[in-house]
Amino acid sequence: MKKRFFALIAIAAMAIGVTTACGAGNDAKNQTSTNEKSESDEKKAITVAASETPHAEILEQAKEILAKDGWDLQVTVFSDYVQPNMVVDSGEFDANYFQHQPYLDSFNEEKNTKLVSVGKIHYEPFGIYGGTKKSLDEIADGDSIAVPNDTTNEARALLLLQDNGIIELAEDAGLNATKSDITKYNYDVEIVELEAAQVPKVIDETAYVVLNGNYALEAGLSVAKDALAYESAESDAAETYANIITVKKGNEDNEGVKALVDVLKSEEIQSWIEKNYDGAVLPYTADK
Repeated sequence: MKKRFFALIAIAAMAIGVTTACGAGNDAKNQTSTNEKSESDEKKAITVAASETPHAEILEQAKEILAKDGWDLQVTVFSDYVQPNMVVDSGEFDANYFQHQPYLDSFNEEKNTKLVSVGKIHYEPFGIYGGTKKSLDEIADGDSIAVPNDTTNEARALLLLQDNGIIELAEDAGLNATKSDITKYNYDVEIVELEAAQVPKVIDETAYVVLNGNYALEAGLSVAKDALAYESAESDAAETYANIITVKKGNEDNEGVKALVDVLKSEEIQSWIEKNYDGAVLPYTADK
């Protein structure tokens, strides 16, 4: 009887040992699975400062694609043209997306920042839009025309006005043109200089406004449908004023930013740009 009793105890002990061992194995397996899941779910961040339209909208389209490769694209919208550069120069953000090369060059010189382009993404044709006048044929003495007042965008606006016979500029003015470079007014108009974001706000107060593509979009204006005149996509302006991804000098090889640029230049994103902006935004393809 005793032998049988001890035998039963021994069998029970062995069963417990086997169960415990199996439980430990399962726990270890479950822990390993949890760790692997945690590591796969953890994504590396890419922080980008951007204008709302179209830049942040385009970046939103890139988020899902980047996420598949383990990147968490974090976009912060800014409403001005100064802070997006300052937060990249300070190292607070990895990159920004809102400007073209001439503006960046001017900003670096004025603010003593060291920012560089790592890729041209899209181009926004500059346009003349009707305010109180609905056609350029209606232009008359006494009309006012609102233009951006920052160095490069004002030059671009004035060159477009010159192309449409409204003013004439000094031959050597080029991309640095200002009001002082106007040598002749073919119409006695007033050029009203405003901060770029303010230009669309005076559309009901001036005869015409000359707008950046992104501000035209924010104002609900279409280049194809509403612009009275605009820059050609085949013009030198398309090359000069392509919007860029910008980083602080020395960070050109940032792995996340390089992944971002590759996605923004992908056929998927470029097709999305062409379909969604009715000509107001065009993908930059000259470097392909």
